[in-house]
Amino acid sequence: MSKFRVGYGYDVHQLAEGRRCVIGGVEIPNSVGPLGHSDADVLSHAIADAILGAAALPDIGHYFPNTSSECEGMDSQDILRRAVAEIGKLGYKLVNVDSSMIAETPKLSPHIADIKRTLAATLGLEPGDIGVKATTNEKMGWIGRREGLAAHAVCLIEKAGGES
Repeated sequence: MSKFRVGYGYDVHQLAEGRRCVIGGVEIPNSVGPLGHSDADVLSHAIADAILGAAALPDIGHYFPNTSSECEGMDSQDILRRAVAEIGKLGYKLVNVDSSMIAETPKLSPHIADIKRTLAATLGLEPGDIGVKATTNEKMGWIGRREGLAAHAVCLIEKAGGES
């Protein structure tokens, strides 16, 4: 098995009135928020899937099924902590994360520094080890119509102790 492995994650959520808007562990004031079984933090979900995928583990639905009452309203930072713990069981540690949010609303640029700090604290990294970018869908498609948002993430994990 390689010393380094790369993982990729993707997540989408519909937007709904009356929902908190949590992205990357930061609550962002907005009239709509992502709809989901947990807090529906689309960015954290994409990152968790990237981390798990890098170690060839199942996706977050395996660990946190949307049919479980225990997962209802769950803080997605707990999902991220679990993903890091799962790769740790296999002798891996997280090296860095890069991510992209695609949303017409909310505007994320004022919140990116807070998101990076929050994710760094959750993941055991430095803010400089986490990339968070934001773009719109140029008013095209379901994202452009403000019906939902999406996130992509990649990460690098390394075998602890340098074994290959």
